[in-house]
Amino acid sequence: MSLQDGGVRPHRDPHPHPSGARPPAIPAELVPQHVAIVMDGNGRWATLRGLPRTKGHEAGEDALFDCVEGAIELGIRWISVYAFSTENWKRAPDEVAFLMRFVDGVFGRRIDDMDSLGVNVRWAGRRPRLWNSVIRRLEKAEERTKNNDRITLAMCINYGGRAEIADAAAAMAQDVRDGRLKPDKIDERAFARYLDEPDMPDVDLLIRTSGEQRLSNFLLWQAAYAEFAFVDTLWPDFDRRDLWAACEEYARRDRRYGGVIARA
Repeated sequence: MSLQDGGVRPHRDPHPHPSGARPPAIPAELVPQHVAIVMDGNGRWATLRGLPRTKGHEAGEDALFDCVEGAIELGIRWISVYAFSTENWKRAPDEVAFLMRFVDGVFGRRIDDMDSLGVNVRWAGRRPRLWNSVIRRLEKAEERTKNNDRITLAMCINYGGRAEIADAAAAMAQDVRDGRLKPDKIDERAFARYLDEPDMPDVDLLIRTSGEQRLSNFLLWQAAYAEFAFVDTLWPDFDRRDLWAACEEYARRDRRYGGVIARA
């Protein structure tokens, strides 16, 4: 990252995995550039151990940042994670309050490390109902890391895919009404500019942990042609080795985008 005096501050290297595991030798052109993760199973992980559900969320923090380091090692450019959905407000008030405090605290604890790694932190999601302290923390993280370009970590908080599309349509309709946009100029590219993160690339690989096999309203627009990997591991037990294994499987798949691949 460039400094004000014109110098360049080097990013630190990712910490090696405690097992000594190294990333697989996947050709660069076969590494997914955008991996989206539904971090599922925190509550079940805690229940299996006789712990409060909140302990599962705490354990999931280490899993997330281990995966960020592993993604850097492999050459992944974007990671988007489903941290709190628009539907999660239905949970018990005590758990919702914990999650709000937890998200606030995560970036208080981790922002120095994320910045030194070269992570560009983004926030996708709605403002209404989200705690002001959380909004301020996320905005500070975005501002501090905005010039980092090693990897982007998109935190989807108070996020829903349908909500994002509805909000984009409403903003686009407002621009049409105000004369800033002509209806005959509306296409997929134009619509994408109204999404929460207009420069977010399409999802290449979407991973969901804990054995569940559904999208749950996550990145509906961006995941139109994503490859899916459903793994049984509960999120707090997931780490970069599981991420790499999913990427190896991804590299073996044929991505046709509705076309046909000619075979010898």
